[in-house]
Amino acid sequence: MSEVIVGESEPFEVALKRFNKRVQQDGILSEARRREHYEKPSVKRKKKEAARLRKLRKKQLRSEARAAARR
Repeated sequence: MSEVIVGESEPFEVALKRFNKRVQQDGILSEARRREHYEKPSVKRKKKEAARLRKLRKKQLRSEARAAARR
């Protein structure tokens, strides 16, 4: 659980902003959204494979763009 200690003279908005930043960094909301509905293991595998392929294509496009820029 993310925790933020509010100072005596600290405005509420500043403390809330720090709390939201901490929650974002910890990945609490993304984890909650991911676990909101049950996902079958086969669906998890398909999503993981699709993400791997996207990452691979993106890496290839970047390397091709760098090679073209060097010419």
